[in-house]
Amino acid sequence: MNALAEFGRFGLFVATFARASATHPPPVRRSIEEAYRIGVLSLPILLIISAFVGTNLALQGYNAFAPLGGQRLVGMFVALAGVRELAPMMVASMVAAKAGTEMASQIAVMRIREQIDALEVMAINPHWFLITPRFIGILLVLPPLTVISIFTLTVSSYLVSTLQLGLNGAEFLAYFTDTTEPMDLVYCMIKAFFFGIIICLVSCFYGFNSKSGPNGVGEATNASVVVSAVSCALLNYLMSEILFSGRGL
Repeated sequence: MNALAEFGRFGLFVATFARASATHPPPVRRSIEEAYRIGVLSLPILLIISAFVGTNLALQGYNAFAPLGGQRLVGMFVALAGVRELAPMMVASMVAAKAGTEMASQIAVMRIREQIDALEVMAINPHWFLITPRFIGILLVLPPLTVISIFTLTVSSYLVSTLQLGLNGAEFLAYFTDTTEPMDLVYCMIKAFFFGIIICLVSCFYGFNSKSGPNGVGEATNASVVVSAVSCALLNYLMSEILFSGRGL
């Protein structure tokens, strides 16, 4: 019953936000600022994580296929595991942990300091003022971040496969390109788009409904990243089933 009540409150929160965003002009400047904060400031850590995930994919793929004499299939393994699945989920998890927790904590602090009530007193809709810029910003940057992650992951996998594992670079690229299609990038960007919606709305929801005191802020921040990660993982499975069903290799 508590879970159903929480889901109902979240639905009302989303409806209130949608109504506020539809009846107010988009805050372009603040949205760009949020996009910079979420995207550009997250880029260094994303590049590092993507590079090392790519190296691990190459190593594990090689270790899995080498006993069977199929080490040349590492490129296919990187394409299937890295491009289709790991890159979108990795970007979503990183943004949820960094930007999502920041959204939740900032709004939760404003809630306990009664700054959200002050916005309402000044006739400023808090849902539009606080959520809409973050919502637009995360939707602008998450798909490009996913493409950058895919590129970095692929390059690091290729370098490890050719320079460390001694595989043929042409074979790696041939299996990689035979397994992937341009639409795979589009599908990954679609995934990232919906992941951004979930991360922003969930994080802001827990921030808006934070309990008073430091413990309340901590609980809101923790709940936002946990629920965002679980929701994105579930959605990733459903979208992979829909987008890649029947594609095979």
